Amino acid sequence: MDRFIERGETMINGAEVMIACLPSAVTAFCFWLLQQKITKQSRDRDEKFKERDENMKAQEKTRKKQELFFVQGISAAIVLGTATAKAVERIPDAHCNGDMHAALEYAAKVKQKQDDFLVEQGIENIYEEVK
Repeated sequence: MDRFIERGETMINGAEVMIACLPSAVTAFCFWLLQQKITKQSRDRDEKFKERDENMKAQEKTRKKQELFFVQGISAAIVLGTATAKAVERIPDAHCNGDMHAALEYAAKVKQKQDDFLVEQGIENIYEEVK
């Protein structure tokens, strides 16, 4: 009689209690496995996002450097073109026409606009970093 629990007219033994708890235990185990899988997927996704973010930052840094080289190249081309035009103007037999003078004026205007833009961007960038 020790191994039996009396309930009214029926007697329930320990094995029947275990069998009755088995579906709950299996369900709990399945939920635990599901939670582990979701946690792993979340961790993997976070790692991929972090890696993608690092790649995007590296690409942005490279793009900024490339744009700097473009601006420097354009500035160098303007300076070289201006120097060449002024050297040609000094040659007495060159017979410079109005096109050369107009090109020099245009190059000076473009160079000034470029310098103004870069200064404006630099100032805006300084105040953005402070915020």
